[in-house]
Amino acid sequence: MTTDDDRSNGWEGVAQALIAGRSRIGVATVRTWAQALPVGGSILDLGCGTGVPVSEALIDAGFGVYGVDASPSLVAAFRRRFSRAPVACEPVEDSAFFNRQFDGVVAIGLLFLLSGPVQGRVLRRVASALNPTGRFLFTAPEQECTWPDVLTGRTSRSLGAKAYQEILASAGVAVVGSYLDEGDNYYYDATRPTIRDEIDEAV
Repeated sequence: MTTDDDRSNGWEGVAQALIAGRSRIGVATVRTWAQALPVGGSILDLGCGTGVPVSEALIDAGFGVYGVDASPSLVAAFRRRFSRAPVACEPVEDSAFFNRQFDGVVAIGLLFLLSGPVQGRVLRRVASALNPTGRFLFTAPEQECTWPDVLTGRTSRSLGAKAYQEILASAGVAVVGSYLDEGDNYYYDATRPTIRDEIDEAV
């Protein structure tokens, strides 16, 4: 498969390494974030990979998880582990997100793998896939920067906190908090403001 043909941003080429072992760093952060969601709510995991550890932690907590990943090998591993969880093998930027909305969306270790314009498009599409009180958790460095991905060698790119906040705000979603996990990964917690929030802000 050539670079031009690989719609998984290099992850299909390193899929076996990911299947063999995946760090559990960040699981506690995801679990903490999920406590704000409705019990048994629906969560879309973008860049779900094999489903370990993020989807696994959410499924174990009783949530209905839907996965999207562009790597056929990783999606096959996800299906083997979680046969009852819907999963689509497609790039997140082209995904229909199962033609529905969700109580929560997570994108862990994904967004910065995409180009700047594609990141913006994905963020706006995620905003439209959130229920009125839905929440969105994603990782990217707080600062604007680029670096080579350790596994794929491809360039990763963070747009920086200010840009992420502005893009989401333009789609009606506000960054309301952040987390730093045990691996020093930075998480953005975003949600649609409620009517009460908007009234309080106006006052």
